[in-house]
Amino acid sequence: MGLYNARKTEVSYYMKNLNKLEKGELIELVKKLQRRKKYGLVWEEKPEDVVEQCKKELPVLEEDAKRAIEKDTNGPTNLLIEGDNYHSLSVLNYTHAGKIDVIYIDPPYNTGARDWKYNNDYVDINDTYRHSKWISMMNNRLKIAKNLLKSNGVLICTIDKNENATILMLLAEVFPCHDIATVVIEHNPKGLPSKNFSFSHEYAHFVIPKGVSVIGKNPATKEDTRNLRRAGKASYRLERPTMFYPIYVKGGKVTGVGNVPEKSFHPKKRAIIKSNNIVEIWPIDNRGKERRWHFGLDSISDHLKRIEVKVKDDDYQLYVTAVPARYKTVWTGGELDAGKYGTTLVKEIIGKEFPFPKSLYATAKCLETVIHKREDSVVLDFFAGSGTTGHAVMLLNQKYGGNRKFILCTNNEGGIAKEVCYPRIKKAISGYDGIKGIPANLRYFKTAFVSKSKVSDDTRRELVKRSTEMICVRENTFEKMADNKKFKIFQDKKHATGILFNLDSIDEFKNKLKKQKMSVNIYVFSLTNDTFDEDFEDLGLKHKLCPIPESILEVYRKLFK
Repeated sequence: MGLYNARKTEVSYYMKNLNKLEKGELIELVKKLQRRKKYGLVWEEKPEDVVEQCKKELPVLEEDAKRAIEKDTNGPTNLLIEGDNYHSLSVLNYTHAGKIDVIYIDPPYNTGARDWKYNNDYVDINDTYRHSKWISMMNNRLKIAKNLLKSNGVLICTIDKNENATILMLLAEVFPCHDIATVVIEHNPKGLPSKNFSFSHEYAHFVIPKGVSVIGKNPATKEDTRNLRRAGKASYRLERPTMFYPIYVKGGKVTGVGNVPEKSFHPKKRAIIKSNNIVEIWPIDNRGKERRWHFGLDSISDHLKRIEVKVKDDDYQLYVTAVPARYKTVWTGGELDAGKYGTTLVKEIIGKEFPFPKSLYATAKCLETVIHKREDSVVLDFFAGSGTTGHAVMLLNQKYGGNRKFILCTNNEGGIAKEVCYPRIKKAISGYDGIKGIPANLRYFKTAFVSKSKVSDDTRRELVKRSTEMICVRENTFEKMADNKKFKIFQDKKHATGILFNLDSIDEFKNKLKKQKMSVNIYVFSLTNDTFDEDFEDLGLKHKLCPIPESILEVYRKLFK
């Protein structure tokens, strides 16, 4: 792992044995050298079992209905998916492509302390390829996760010093059309001692589409207003003559500005009524002293919309609203402490310890930067761990209102999904130790598989049988209205989803849909791309048609090629 000159590959073997190579091998060596990267992150790619598995088996979802939680009748449905996150991301490429506002991940830090597995074996500090395995693992997931982001979506990745340099280069490679901004977070105020420094921080890398303004203003900074006319030191006309000019107001709003007058010109009063009900206002104080404005002529036009006109007894005053501060790139504060608001908090909620959870408030602050005003946004965390991201999303809904929802993906290694993540979210919803719960809804799914048959049509038929949960997740419709071997119908408050397995039942299917009296997305079983449009022309409802399993297979062909 590392830069170009640090790579150990078969090319290195060839170079050491040039005198033993045949002509064909020399030609192949030249081709390999020509294909190699000249700059960037290069590593020894390691095959990953969960990736190879998808070439033989296609991932689907199966719901664990017993773990469903419904506590908010008007709120969205959040998702928790148990299984390897590569398989979960594969399914989400069908259900949520281009629908995610924020991907927040806190991947294993690869400290060498056997805190993660690769191909079912823990990776420790003695593993020669531990960095290459980590990068291979991250690369496999980031490549398919990027398809899920909206055009203005943001990926946030927290990391410590162990893989910070490599993740930055990998993010730049996977997201070439994005900028990367790094925030330093003091998450361990006491510090972690080493031979030289005591480490107290980690990094949060924000991967942001180039040319797009997506990071909001810091809501923690209160807006205030101040008089547009300067006061105090260096506030007089004589000291800044070019900042003494008239501002024109009509109907209580600023309409424009005038030019700087000659030195010999002195307005008789602050507000002068002109023709057409236009008021000319000068920066003159209550004592008649000539002051100056906060802005010069070169910049005042950028602030006109922020200027507020106040009139009382024919006295005109102009005020400007201060712009809330941008988030800074260094975050400190007690609420970011991962010990108090991560480890201790998780133990308080579920009664057991979990290694290195994030501070709830640090995670919430990361998300807040993007979705503070995106009230219906969707947040994905495919390294969900203890469920901090889901808890943080609920916290933001409680604080700001709105219907933000989360999707959490985690395996059940050591019982993480069932014994840590799920109980934490459940307690956050219902309440714990005197802390009031935050009403929300949750559905629990597991990844499962459809084996590829030598007969492709058999694979198609089996995939259709096992695709109902995936389609419900895609459409966000979970209320069951019809369920039989011929067809299924689900709905929410806005629309319905119909799945037709047997074309012989199309009339009965359409009659059922008509009774729902709402727009419907219809999935029709077909061994081809045919959606049988003509058969639905008389439906009388606004509808869209989609073939299954072809629409699923099309996604999987691109992922697993």
